[in-house]
Amino acid sequence: MLKPIALVGPTASGKTAAAMAIAQRISLEIISIDSALVYRGMDIGTAKPSAQERQQVAHHLIDIREPTQTYNAADFVNDAEQLITDIQSRGKLPLLVGGTMLYLKALQDGIDDLPKTDSAIRETIETRAKANGWPAMHEELRKIDPATASRLAPNDAQRISRALEVWHISGRSLTAWFEEGAQKRLDAHQSFASRNKLDVISLEPNDRSWLHQRIEQRFDAMLAAGFLEEMQTLRERGDLNPDLPSMRCVGYRQAWEHLDAMQLQASSSQEMLAILKETAAAATRQLAKRQLTWLRSMPERHIIVCDGADPTAQALTLVQRFTAKDL
Repeated sequence: MLKPIALVGPTASGKTAAAMAIAQRISLEIISIDSALVYRGMDIGTAKPSAQERQQVAHHLIDIREPTQTYNAADFVNDAEQLITDIQSRGKLPLLVGGTMLYLKALQDGIDDLPKTDSAIRETIETRAKANGWPAMHEELRKIDPATASRLAPNDAQRISRALEVWHISGRSLTAWFEEGAQKRLDAHQSFASRNKLDVISLEPNDRSWLHQRIEQRFDAMLAAGFLEEMQTLRERGDLNPDLPSMRCVGYRQAWEHLDAMQLQASSSQEMLAILKETAAAATRQLAKRQLTWLRSMPERHIIVCDGADPTAQALTLVQRFTAKDL
């Protein structure tokens, strides 16, 4: 039985290309670890694997939700555990690929039974955020849960809102829930984890400017491929709004704001496009920074320098070494 392997890294580090190259040499199926790829109709702005790539190699947990729906770490753990077992039963390697580190951590360590969402409390938080701004809400979170606040950007509305909501519902911080639930997580996942201990391969740059340049180049390519047209199509559905988790994804939030500005015609189209490029790149750089922070908390990961010499070949060598242990 081939144990699962995770191929992770910050956005634009080359994970998809490396995974596809590995798939040419090893029989595998890919499980996406990406909170944005789950949404249908969000293809260009998420850098979703192409139809050709998905035809060449089976991909899972892509296009499984409408943008109006939610998908969380608990959903991912349930789906991923079932998929890992199914893929193993077919004699293939389950290769988990992506950059949503919270999902990876939940799969490794289990997940706490957090309080269910309270719509009234969430609405109150959202109303206060509209009046005071998310940085002010982030500061409020820092006072009650500094550990969680340190991992979040001041404008990470979705996660700040959830952390504050948990506090107001239970009187306990998100950090406290995680720490106090450690033994329960361990017990619940001990059997599965003992059979499927993850080897983690992490693509990480030595030079952050290399990654930043790739982020800018990729967003330019998305625009050329029709990202704004994709965003306009999503808006025209009539059932989406900028507060939905899907529309908070990096790039989509900035594109929504850009199209709003275009309707107001506050500036020239070229000026507004330049603003979109800068805000989207800045948000993506912040995402990459948070992803790297998560990765540094995983000391057992196997690091490959993605701006170094032939990272794909190095990743393949590691995968072959790990799978050889299971044969």
